Amino acid sequence: MSMPWPPARASHRAHPNAPTRTPAGRPKRLAPTRAATVPAVSAALVVMAKEPLPGRVKTRLCPPLTHEQAAQLAEAALADTLEAVAWTPASRRVLVLDGSPGAWLPPGFDVIAQRGDGLAERLSNATRDVGEALVVVGMDTPQLTRGLLREALARLEGAGAILGPTADGGYWTIGLREPDPRAFEGVPMSTAGTAAAQRERLAQLGLHAAELEPLRDVDSWEDAVAVAALAPWTRFAATLELLTG
Repeated sequence: MSMPWPPARASHRAHPNAPTRTPAGRPKRLAPTRAATVPAVSAALVVMAKEPLPGRVKTRLCPPLTHEQAAQLAEAALADTLEAVAWTPASRRVLVLDGSPGAWLPPGFDVIAQRGDGLAERLSNATRDVGEALVVVGMDTPQLTRGLLREALARLEGAGAILGPTADGGYWTIGLREPDPRAFEGVPMSTAGTAAAQRERLAQLGLHAAELEPLRDVDSWEDAVAVAALAPWTRFAATLELLTG
């Protein structure tokens, strides 16, 4: 379902992935604008996410963080991801959410509820609910940029599927030119063999997945520190600095 959106802010910046700061030093969210002169790519950009509530997100960062701090960091990562998606031309922008949207959600997104018991089932249902070609990302790669998303959409135009692996054996994105919910059947999630199993499942459906650049996702404290160092322009990096400084 669609949700009411807050009004767009008047200020904009040259680099959409570099956060500005409020006088208090907190990262400031800027609302995107639609670029009317840039045609949308014929695929939806989809973000799978949990509402960033204490005790429900990034619990593996505790300690050294408290659950409240981990939720703040998760919110920053989600805001970074949503902004990168918002600045990327696409047919639609969709947030598939476990929970309720908050002030971190920019305008221009359709919001639908996650359905299913496990991640594979939720991805399958999200594919069915979106109902068109799609590129799906999560909320664990705040270093995601518009350039990476544009590449993903472009690669999907020439392939039946795309897959962006992570160093731990998972994947940070998957794209399907045809929205086939069967793509996730039997794929074990959150394991060292997830990406390999996903490739195999796509091959069973007659799809060869074009490989994208690997990214490091944030699961552990070491991941958080490393990703913040790789992407110092992000809200994620600024929030981590505020929490640990």
